[in-house]
Amino acid sequence: MSDTPSRLTYRRPQPADLPTVFAIFGDSQTNLFNPAGPMTDIAQAEALLDRWLQHWATHGYGWWAISSAQDPEHILGFAGIAAHDYLGKSVINLGYRFAVEAWGQGYATEAAQAALTHAFDHLGLLEVYGLVRPDHVASIRVLEKIGMRRFDLLDDVPNKAPSLVFKIQQEAR
Repeated sequence: MSDTPSRLTYRRPQPADLPTVFAIFGDSQTNLFNPAGPMTDIAQAEALLDRWLQHWATHGYGWWAISSAQDPEHILGFAGIAAHDYLGKSVINLGYRFAVEAWGQGYATEAAQAALTHAFDHLGLLEVYGLVRPDHVASIRVLEKIGMRRFDLLDDVPNKAPSLVFKIQQEAR
């Protein structure tokens, strides 16, 4: 990462973030490429937030709540790395989801790069994966910008085209 101060702040999610988790993950636009579609009730958001909090408690890292440095109380999105099951294979997966208001400003790329830096430089992880729907061009572009490369296909959504699996290894950075 550069010596330029980050435009973003990163912190562990908190139970008080529940309304924002539901607002972002329940928004139809932020879920255009999510085969499951947007969350339909607050209980789904609560379950996701609980998984994030448990991941932090178990592993000491996970998804962050992300805000602009100018307005740290206003969450723009969530991103980070977490253990994920790819049809029986456990991997470290990079993910991000931002509110529509934050799109087109490079925040996903900045957060994804911060997650890789954390994974490799602070946690000593050897590789990180990214899973993306094949028609999600903007997300594919983010993964390519941070140095991830297409690695495989994953047939994870019944009756749909397989997801694209991207990967980056520590030594490839």
